[in-house]
Amino acid sequence: VAVMAVLLALYIALVAQRAWLLLQSGDAVGIAMGVALVVLPAIAVWALGRELWFGFRAEQLARRLESEGGMPDEQVTVTPSGRIVREDADAAFPRYRADVEQSPEDWRAWYRLALAYDAARDRRRAREAVRRAIRLEAGERKG
Repeated sequence: VAVMAVLLALYIALVAQRAWLLLQSGDAVGIAMGVALVVLPAIAVWALGRELWFGFRAEQLARRLESEGGMPDEQVTVTPSGRIVREDADAAFPRYRADVEQSPEDWRAWYRLALAYDAARDRRRAREAVRRAIRLEAGERKG
């Protein structure tokens, strides 16, 4: 993440320099391109900030769940690269899905389901489940 953030910052600096030159050109096309070069990095900064915030909040939930002793405790086989063997992940998955069905408003159940999705290499659903856990935990803190 840090490498990507540094690369994005470098990209933004270079694009901002080009944008400034184009805006100062006085040419209508150059000015239009300069404006576009200002808008696109702004969108990139927003996207990076959103991803960093997601990672920060997900890590907070992981630490909280671990401190409460609520992290999954299944014994699973791990490959030499550190990944959970897919069959073990698939075998554990129904338990976490059932937990979410029984307690759909429990952020802890959603976070454990996200871990199960991630172990099964379904990153899209893992991220959705973490987002749901983040929303539910935020609501719990406010309520």
